[in-house]
Amino acid sequence: MNTSQENVHPVMAECAAEAARVARGVRTEQLSGPSHCTGWDLRALVNHWVLYTSYGLEHRALREPLPEVLTGRDFTAGPGWAEDYAEQLQRAVIAWEKPEVWKGEIDLGGGTMPADDIATMIVKEMAVHGWDVAVATGQRYEISAEAARLILQVVEKHGALYRQYDGFADPVPVREDATVFERALALSGRNPELAH
Repeated sequence: MNTSQENVHPVMAECAAEAARVARGVRTEQLSGPSHCTGWDLRALVNHWVLYTSYGLEHRALREPLPEVLTGRDFTAGPGWAEDYAEQLQRAVIAWEKPEVWKGEIDLGGGTMPADDIATMIVKEMAVHGWDVAVATGQRYEISAEAARLILQVVEKHGALYRQYDGFADPVPVREDATVFERALALSGRNPELAH
């Protein structure tokens, strides 16, 4: 998997734009409703999505831990949360424009991981949880074939790690004509048919 800046950054920007679009489509009354992510209502899912894919993405680039003031925040509490998320996503994408950010290791608190691996894993979170939110709110989450290939590669590479921490369920069977993104979703334990 080529995880250089020139390959991943455009996908990061694309997935961030689609995440922002889906967030703007979430109605306030839907936040107290269910999601298909076990143990999470939609508000909990959205808060996880916002925290790690926008603030977390920027803080990883800056090599800074997420402060407690962010990890405990209900980002959906204000009426403008989706616009705030869109702006924070933009700041995060800009933080990864610097070539040096992609080099070296990032301290995760209990070990380190290559910066480019971290970037691709957060882009995967952006897309997969973006799809989760879209499904829960009657929307679609659509990305290019190039972006879908990257997401599938990340799921294939890190699937065992995610399952170890209950981030993924067991793989789900898919149709023979499933798209690349549907195959990535199924491999992460999601049922792509929920979007149909």
